[in-house]
Amino acid sequence: MTPSLIKAMILAAGRGERMRPLTDSCPKPLLKVRGKALIDWHAQALARGGFSQLVINTAWLGTEISSHFGLQPKQDGSEKLSISYSHEGADFGGALETAGGIARALPLLGEVFWVLAGDVFVPDFEFSPAAVQRFMASDKLAHLWLVPNPPHNPHGDFGLSADGLALNLPADDAAPRYTYSTIGLYRRALFDALPFGNPQGLAAPLAPLLRTAMDRQQVSAEIYTGAWTDVGTPARLAELNQIPTN
Repeated sequence: MTPSLIKAMILAAGRGERMRPLTDSCPKPLLKVRGKALIDWHAQALARGGFSQLVINTAWLGTEISSHFGLQPKQDGSEKLSISYSHEGADFGGALETAGGIARALPLLGEVFWVLAGDVFVPDFEFSPAAVQRFMASDKLAHLWLVPNPPHNPHGDFGLSADGLALNLPADDAAPRYTYSTIGLYRRALFDALPFGNPQGLAAPLAPLLRTAMDRQQVSAEIYTGAWTDVGTPARLAELNQIPTN
């Protein structure tokens, strides 16, 4: 498969409880950073890399997300995006957590695909065909981009070996841990433990699947040191919006 034909799933189904009251009337991915909705930063970055086929899952205020892009979504006013939706809220009454949501959307995705959360701000990340080629040539089930630990996650999530394997470190291991940026490349096979298409709407977290695969040396990773913010609270959003646009 040509890397540019790889689809990308943007996770946009969460309620955004910590962002209330801002998210009482606006889904978190539509909150604006520097004059642009968070999800638009992702869509534009993906399109710059040649990835214009998107899958977006929704739950809370999901119709606002599909309305935001419209029937013929454009990128920077010119390039057309192809967007499919997995409406978890309409189908099951609420979000299915990360792995449950991805499993539900698998019929819309290919064997290999990008995944990223709609509520992180990472303006300079490059979604590159070269990264897809390297991943497709590997035997790994996932490749994760990790970031230095932010103040709200000081202990991090996963370790990283010298040869680029993501590590599920024991709690008492003193080796450095890093925070998962929410950006990754995935193979469909990572989700084999869940029913294909998740027809029953099972809610399932992603971390246990990743940790099991890490224990089998099936997850690679690298460090991303560019600007990255988990826009999880009104204070973090306000801080981002105090920084002038370049």
